[in-house]
Amino acid sequence: MADTAKDKEVLGEEEEEEEESTTTTTTSTSKKTSQWRKTRSTKTSATTKTTTLTTPAKLYGKDLSEYDDVDVESLLAQLSPEEITILAKEVDPDDNFLPPDQRCSYECSKDATGPLNRKQLIEHINKQAIETPDEPEFEPYVQGKVRGKKWVPPPRDAREIEAEEQIAIDMGDEYEHALNDATQEEIIDLAAILGFHSMMNQDQYHASLLNKGQPVGMGWDGITKSTQQKLFPMDPPNATDVEESIKRVKDDDSKLVDLNFNNIKNISDEKLEQLFAALPQNEHLEVLSLTNVGLTDKTALLLAEAIEKSKTLRVLNVETNFISPPVIVKLVQALLKCHTIEEFRASNQRSAVLGNKIEMEITDLVEKNPSLLRLGLHLEFNDARHRVAAHLQRNIDRIRVKRLNQRK
Repeated sequence: MADTAKDKEVLGEEEEEEEESTTTTTTSTSKKTSQWRKTRSTKTSATTKTTTLTTPAKLYGKDLSEYDDVDVESLLAQLSPEEITILAKEVDPDDNFLPPDQRCSYECSKDATGPLNRKQLIEHINKQAIETPDEPEFEPYVQGKVRGKKWVPPPRDAREIEAEEQIAIDMGDEYEHALNDATQEEIIDLAAILGFHSMMNQDQYHASLLNKGQPVGMGWDGITKSTQQKLFPMDPPNATDVEESIKRVKDDDSKLVDLNFNNIKNISDEKLEQLFAALPQNEHLEVLSLTNVGLTDKTALLLAEAIEKSKTLRVLNVETNFISPPVIVKLVQALLKCHTIEEFRASNQRSAVLGNKIEMEITDLVEKNPSLLRLGLHLEFNDARHRVAAHLQRNIDRIRVKRLNQRK
């Protein structure tokens, strides 16, 4: 009996050990299983179905959890420069945090042979394209033979075809009779009133506005297109004799009221200096045009001095030259001492933008000028434009009232 009791105790201990080992094994297995087991839930309108995926998430045959304790710096330190270069090329091309030149895996290791010559590069590409033989075709080309499957448009819906058909509108016998008996001119006038401009060409539209007849071949059946532009002959070059004109300015010729040197390119600085030196003594010249004559700051400063002493000059035009913004300010400042100039134009110079400081200086000078009526300058800022326009309008109104009082 004693032996039997001992045997039962030994068997109980062995069973407890087996249960403990089984529990330990089950626990460890469940932990490992939980590392790679994923759960996916599918929801429907009536029930919710849960599906367990038993596919382990592995990288190079190992679980992802084994890479958590890996030291990346130590791994990179063991790589050779060639291996690091290969690793650096494996980048995401859609990564916006990398510059564009680092997203491309191509890297040219050749040294530059010299500066880039676009013409030689294009010639080399064309030569290489010509010398490269074409790839042979397995099936020779036959004209008119269709290769592959020909695309056939799908059949259209009958409702779409019906929608595109012209809709007949019953307007009544009176309106139909009026339209049937209407002439082309009357129908064109009706189209213009209704706003159907796209149904008429330009000649038809303008003829309907001016109540004119339609030209031959341009009736209601004419094609909607723009009218052909008229060709005008080019303006002849400026034939003004520069030396003779300067001599007449010096002699104070009474018949020389308007002097036009526009677009004369070969006027030297010496001749311009002679002209500006003769302006203060002239008492008959009223209009001086110096557009596109190569006027520079040096000669423009001499012109500013001549303007201050001028007695009869009313219009001065120095557009399309090479005058800097500070010198333009000098010219506008010279207008304050010359009370006869009513129009001054100096746009399209070397500097396209004058700047806020220059524009404010010009605005202040214009507001002090009581005789200036028109100013040809491109002002960028709204404040300067509005102030200049308002002051010029006040000058025009004042002079107009003064002339009316003189007539009375």
